[in-house]
Amino acid sequence: MTSAVSSPSATTSPARGLVCRACGAEYPLVAQHACYECFGPLEVAYDQAALARVTRAQIEAGPQNIWRYAGLLPAGQDPAGRVTLDPGLTPLIDAPALAAAVGLRAPLYVKDDSANPTHSFKDRVVSVALTAARGLGFTRFACASTGNLANSVAAHAARAGVPSIVFIPDDLEPGKIITTAVYGGELVAIEGSYDDVNRLCGELVETDEFEDTAFVNVNVRPFYAEGSKTLGYEVAEQLGWRIPAQVVIPMASGELLTKVDKAFSELVEIGLATAPEGGWTVFGAQSAGCNPIATALQGGTDEIVPVRPTGIAKSLNIGDPAAGAYAIEAVKRTGGWMDYADDDEIRAGIRLLAETTGVFAETAGGTTVAVLKKLVASGKLDPEKETVVLNTGEGLKTLDAVAELVGPTHRIKPSLRGAREAGLLG
Repeated sequence: MTSAVSSPSATTSPARGLVCRACGAEYPLVAQHACYECFGPLEVAYDQAALARVTRAQIEAGPQNIWRYAGLLPAGQDPAGRVTLDPGLTPLIDAPALAAAVGLRAPLYVKDDSANPTHSFKDRVVSVALTAARGLGFTRFACASTGNLANSVAAHAARAGVPSIVFIPDDLEPGKIITTAVYGGELVAIEGSYDDVNRLCGELVETDEFEDTAFVNVNVRPFYAEGSKTLGYEVAEQLGWRIPAQVVIPMASGELLTKVDKAFSELVEIGLATAPEGGWTVFGAQSAGCNPIATALQGGTDEIVPVRPTGIAKSLNIGDPAAGAYAIEAVKRTGGWMDYADDDEIRAGIRLLAETTGVFAETAGGTTVAVLKKLVASGKLDPEKETVVLNTGEGLKTLDAVAELVGPTHRIKPSLRGAREAGLLG
């Protein structure tokens, strides 16, 4: 069932409705995530004329967060109606030492979304989803999460004074459990994988007891997914309203990759940004412990075979990725590729990023850097073209990944003799 009482005002939002990504059926802007005709996923469709009225000057004069792009989003045009921590405008870091280390000769940038309020890109999608949810009349916020989303939903609910209930696998990293529980909402640990958690949430949303609950990645998922576009918008704006030639994006459900690509397309179509000669190329990164999207692409198919996730990159552990086929389509269309990294390569990627840029990434960021290195080595990614890699989360959340690999380089007595004996003095 859909619990929907009203839709965002057509006079303020450029969104005109929801459309099925599979069959094209259209629906109003309500809390619905699947097509009644073919059960395909829904996404937000826009009035192109409304999008085209947005100017660079309007964006640049806007707030220093994702809401500067409100004219390109499905909700949040009225600041008073926003449920938000005001994420966004995270650093785009020039990374010449990382470029040299992986064999790139063109400029390389790291888009560091660990600088968001709860230290992951999920603050973007949650702000948009819960703003839409408030407009639709929901009175409780929820999600199924591999960790970062739970952090963000709980924090947004606390700021807004709205009850929250979030569902996680019971084997998440302690850092992600603590940084969700601290906000005081309900936290439910499920004995199973993320896919088990997500399946249960899909069932709960259909019950009377959860009729007034907005699950950001279930019944309001079309709005939630649109928040990811702001990452693409920011990269283009920070590059001087240019789309980078190449971008490497971590994949769990695959939705982040599709929405960054969508953001680039929108900006070019409405004349806000310029595309590189020959267009841009999108690359996807997965963990070897959960790589159904990359495996399908490398096998020459768009049929995703679900897997049971393993490995340290738990934020990427979605074994049955909802947008996997659409991620494959975007990568194929732009001439890109997908690869994956094992746990040791992920740990090495975390350390390489930290040692060359000063950015401490969680395991998803380590995965992306490890895959970047592989893509260069295999010749899939052009070392002569400008490249952006996305770091989507903070390393402090996944300390266990590198805890046994790093530590004090010396242990000495508190004396000059101790320092000399350790080789610290000549």
